[in-house]
Amino acid sequence: MNKNLLQSLGNSLQGELLSDELTKALYATDASVYRKIPTAVAFPKNEEDLKKIIRFAGEHKVGLIPRTAGTSLAGQCVGDGIVVDVSRHFTKILSFDEKKKQITLQPGVIRDELNQYLAAYGLFFGPNTSTANRCMIGGMVGNNSSGTTSIQYGVTRDKVVSIKTILSDGSEAEFSSLTKTEFQEKLKGDTLESTIYNQLFNELSNAEIKNEIVKEFPKPEIHRRNTGYAVDELLHNGVFSDSEEEFNMCKLLSGSEGTLAFTTEITVQLDDLPPSYSAMVVTHYKTLEDCLLDVAPVMEHSLHLCEMMDKVILDCTKNNREQLQNRFFVEGDPAALLMLEMKAHSEENLQEQIQSLQATISKSGLSYANPILYGGDINKAIELRKAGLGLLGNMVGDKKAVACIEDTAVAVEDLSAFISEFTAIMKGYGQSAVYYAHAGAGELHLRPILNLKKKEDVGLFRDITTDVAKLTKKYKGSFSGEHGDGIVRAEFIPLMIGEKNYELLKRVKSYFDPQNLFNPGKIVDAYPMDASLRYEIDRNEPEIKTLMDFSDSEGILRATEKCNGSGDCRKTESMKGAMCPSYHATRNEKHTTRGRANALREFLTNAEQPNRFDQKELKEVLDYCLSCKACSSECPSNVDIAALKAEFLYQYQEKNGYSLRSKLFAHNTKLNKLGSKVSGLTNAVYDSALLGGLLKKGADVAPQRSLPKVSSFNFNNHLLNYKNQYTASKRSVVLYIDEFSQYLDVELGKDAIELLTRLGYDVQLFYAESGRTYLSKGFLKQAKKLALKNIPALKKFADQGLPVVGLEPSAVLSFRDEYKRFSNDAEATNAVALNSYLLEEFLSIEIQKGELTSELFTQEAKTVKIHGHCHQKALSNQKVTFDVLNLPKNYTVSIISSGCCGMAGSFGYEKEHYEVSMQIGELKLFPAVRKSSEDTIISANGTSCRHQIYDGTKRTALHPVTILKNALL
Repeated sequence: MNKNLLQSLGNSLQGELLSDELTKALYATDASVYRKIPTAVAFPKNEEDLKKIIRFAGEHKVGLIPRTAGTSLAGQCVGDGIVVDVSRHFTKILSFDEKKKQITLQPGVIRDELNQYLAAYGLFFGPNTSTANRCMIGGMVGNNSSGTTSIQYGVTRDKVVSIKTILSDGSEAEFSSLTKTEFQEKLKGDTLESTIYNQLFNELSNAEIKNEIVKEFPKPEIHRRNTGYAVDELLHNGVFSDSEEEFNMCKLLSGSEGTLAFTTEITVQLDDLPPSYSAMVVTHYKTLEDCLLDVAPVMEHSLHLCEMMDKVILDCTKNNREQLQNRFFVEGDPAALLMLEMKAHSEENLQEQIQSLQATISKSGLSYANPILYGGDINKAIELRKAGLGLLGNMVGDKKAVACIEDTAVAVEDLSAFISEFTAIMKGYGQSAVYYAHAGAGELHLRPILNLKKKEDVGLFRDITTDVAKLTKKYKGSFSGEHGDGIVRAEFIPLMIGEKNYELLKRVKSYFDPQNLFNPGKIVDAYPMDASLRYEIDRNEPEIKTLMDFSDSEGILRATEKCNGSGDCRKTESMKGAMCPSYHATRNEKHTTRGRANALREFLTNAEQPNRFDQKELKEVLDYCLSCKACSSECPSNVDIAALKAEFLYQYQEKNGYSLRSKLFAHNTKLNKLGSKVSGLTNAVYDSALLGGLLKKGADVAPQRSLPKVSSFNFNNHLLNYKNQYTASKRSVVLYIDEFSQYLDVELGKDAIELLTRLGYDVQLFYAESGRTYLSKGFLKQAKKLALKNIPALKKFADQGLPVVGLEPSAVLSFRDEYKRFSNDAEATNAVALNSYLLEEFLSIEIQKGELTSELFTQEAKTVKIHGHCHQKALSNQKVTFDVLNLPKNYTVSIISSGCCGMAGSFGYEKEHYEVSMQIGELKLFPAVRKSSEDTIISANGTSCRHQIYDGTKRTALHPVTILKNALL
């Protein structure tokens, strides 16, 4: 399309219209296997912007692809027209009627955030997808989402009261419940809205058409059904039957995937919060068949959840740092398990339900273990199940569990027979599949494992999908249970509902959207399901050499390709976790893990120059990555953008040169060593408004930042002094004095020596630069040189059984993480990794062994609030800090629910990043610190974190080591 036309449209909007190559690449994919480069991406600010975009589309015959979080599995959110992203500005709750239990909101409101708002009123929005912490209500309506709660609370279609829309001619229309008389009134006039009502009335009043719908559509008892437009749902009302139910066009719009009208407001019906007493029985099975046979009997109970996971999914959880801790309840190596949750208003009733369910389970005798979970353990199990889709991305290599037949829904009584025939189909193709999801609703997410980079497997992709579509039709099931038709299944709608009904759907589309502007190629006149795939078929794989070792993912390109688009990185700061700090502050797709992975995949794959990293788009998309490493654990596919960024920076700078500022930060330790020799003078310069200001300006450091003080200290003499005072009565340990403790946080190093020696440990000191500053700025040659120097030295301690304990998480945890990407000696590196501990980790182990008790510490009462370092959250855990700070008997300790502090080493110092750095701090951390009383001790074990807390709140945070040292008797 003519760039001048796009520019003219963009200039007329209050929002934005972008058509640069980076933005188009970011929006070319969703969570499906498809890739379509859009013409542009629009971010409308209001309804007037939407009308302008729709008018433009009509005048220039360009399609509009509505999008919220972009987590669609079937390709609903990709297209070659203009992607219209409402997730940035259409995010308001507009009104709330507590009495009616109804709420009106814009389509960009996130489901879980809506429920956070409603919790105070004892209400919630029932449909609950696995993406609920980032998916948006508009997307849920478009897909008619359901999720784990549907067996109790129904699907989204059941909850929609009214929808305000903009129609394809730019006119506004609100759809809601209508009596027969009100419906007749809608037939009057000559607007597009009245035309739609008239045409639908004529169609659905026809007995032959009604009979054809009843004959061919999925069984009505299958609640999860999204095959085509839900014209079958429009028959059950007073306009077209003897029912007393009112007509509501929202039933048709729900599940229409944005192909009929553009939604601007949605009113939904809410439910009372579920009963507060809950328990979950997890039945374990040796075979999939046994598991499926138990579904119908257990569903005779009033379950709130009946979910299944198979061995493939369960095995994926073993390789994910975050989910590994959530699989605590798994006994043995089950082929499959069912997660059966019950809820009650009293403990007595809950126990009655448990006993009744156990009797049913016992009667069948098919399960070999049936643990019962309560409280927080239930949430952990549910999180494990929710992570299922993303976890499949952990499969190393090009073969993946492909979403194509993962949305089949049949009647519960047909489930076992359906799966038996499905398994036979898969065996016929020599394929294995993944089985998991909503067993209690008759829906399992079945996935063949294919390599869609290969022509042969793309053929299987179509053949398997076709055969399973025929099987689903045999059982009169729904081929699209909750994930929608999109591109992958729309082609099969004529098979699923018959040609006559499909022609009806085409006419329905034409009534609403005669120019085919809204999401073309979806539901009717579908794009081919085996075209526009994410990867070129039978391509010559690009060979990309890297300095870091990415062989664990079969190379850096496949490391980026692990991102399947599930969008876990789009959760906001109101949700659990730290991923992704810059997105939390900016709400910009390019600042998500997904956005960065998409850009890397796109530009590394298609680059023509010898150095594939030498691209300004990659520099732009990675610029706001704080290298916090949250993605390495919170992303279900473990896409480690921090490692990818380090490699990119190295490769890019090797071609384009290293800036003065990057050199200053990378070689910071050398500079600190020199400055410490004349620390008084150095610090005076740093404190000087004039000289310090000039220094900041020359280095492009934010003028608002304070500069850290440097020091010089003889730790050996300090250790000797304490060894002379205290006799070692416990094991020997090696205290790692890193580059930060040696020159910047000298007092911390002193406190660690005092703490350990007074606790009775025989302390040795190990001095070394970890390489963290080099890693953060992409100086990988220098970082590798340090790693290869440190590994043999650290290995000697491991061989002697001497644990190495460190103070700065980013330094000591590099031994576990990045060092593995530099060394060819896996045995030595693993030994070093296993022998390296945060000091809190070490002390926590000592507590468990009974070596440390509260008697060693003060009885004074104090309150402590902990902010954990991002690398600790990603590579260790915060509980160890919580445990050790609870050693003093009367200390009241809590963990601040904060993500990244926003400093992230040099990031927060840099002039252009300062504002976002402080925005990140203001999201959760700074307010939590400010709300704390002055006598509350703020704990932060990261040197950057302590600096950020001081700059943001003027409160001095202490390392846990200092807090414990001060608490010693």
